[in-house]
Amino acid sequence: MRRPSVAYLGLVLVPLVVAGAAQRREVPGGRTRIYYVAADEVVWDYAPSGTNLISGQPFDAVERPFVVAGPHSVGKVTLKALYREYTDSTFSTPKPRPAELAYLGFLGPLLRAEVGDTIRVVFKNNTRFPASMHPHGVSYTKSSEGAPYVGGAGTSADVPGGAVAPGAVHTYVWPVPERAGPGPGDGSSVLWMYHSHVHEEQDVSSGLMGPMIVTARGMARPDGSPKDVDHEVVMAFYEVDENSSRFLSHNSRAYMTQPDSVHVDTVFALPVVRIDGQYNFKETMNGFMYGNGPLPTMRVGERVRWYLMATTGFEIHAPHWHGNTVVINHMRTDVTALLPMGMAVADMVPDNPGVWLFHCHVSNHLRMGMQSRYEVLAR
Repeated sequence: MRRPSVAYLGLVLVPLVVAGAAQRREVPGGRTRIYYVAADEVVWDYAPSGTNLISGQPFDAVERPFVVAGPHSVGKVTLKALYREYTDSTFSTPKPRPAELAYLGFLGPLLRAEVGDTIRVVFKNNTRFPASMHPHGVSYTKSSEGAPYVGGAGTSADVPGGAVAPGAVHTYVWPVPERAGPGPGDGSSVLWMYHSHVHEEQDVSSGLMGPMIVTARGMARPDGSPKDVDHEVVMAFYEVDENSSRFLSHNSRAYMTQPDSVHVDTVFALPVVRIDGQYNFKETMNGFMYGNGPLPTMRVGERVRWYLMATTGFEIHAPHWHGNTVVINHMRTDVTALLPMGMAVADMVPDNPGVWLFHCHVSNHLRMGMQSRYEVLAR
């Protein structure tokens, strides 16, 4: 028997209902937003200009080992696995990314929903290894969790969707209840992320991660973006450990100058290049190093919402905006903190036109390439 809804302080809390063997959870009302997403193998260039666009100079002696291939380091070009959006379930036509979103780099497609909606992702794995899509924040059943592990009575590590085999297709269903939307102290939208969780540290370093934005009920435009925001920017402080990539063997042979002399050890159950291994760390912003990504652009006086996130690993980040300030958690600042897999939302009303630096203030991350810029145009 279905329990009635409970009214509390003007909110209607609707219990989730298990529907048959499929254990599908429904959120009353809303719309179903369908995305067709594939994990594709893509050759990626972390610094396509071949120069440091922050300094306007060639890479210096400190920077070069991180972007130029060496005897045991891969340089700025590697094979990655990236989430890419397609137009339909045939997965024959990639959906073009709008020019204004080119700065998203190798992040997966931006998924959106309003509280009360359901996100349905038809996922195809075009890579050579098992992959998945695990969401943060939203609701899901075991078959839509995207993580293979023994999870209680009646479930096992091989539950459908936990690890999608190469060439296979799986549909993930993610209802978006109230607890996936903004909390009492938030603005009209919040950031979540999704990523592959078969072997999380390897999958993320291979490139499989993307953003998801949930807007409060009644506050979304038809496309899911918040009505009270003029411009949005998503930025991932994305530390990539090429030593942990699923493509370590391939990239060693393809891009290192002396691949036959590479010595690979196992550390924390992961293969690691012991010699020159530190140069295989790529401190990126959306997959770009040393300012090589397209600039997010906004105008003076616009209501701009920045969504920040970090990846998994031994890392903390200190995002810093030059030229303008933001409000985070009701506090005025121009520096904030991100922990591993952390997410933050910052609101900015820019008043200072120009091209401004945006970077991580952790000194080694800065020198290793975690720098970008943004542009504020005059009104």
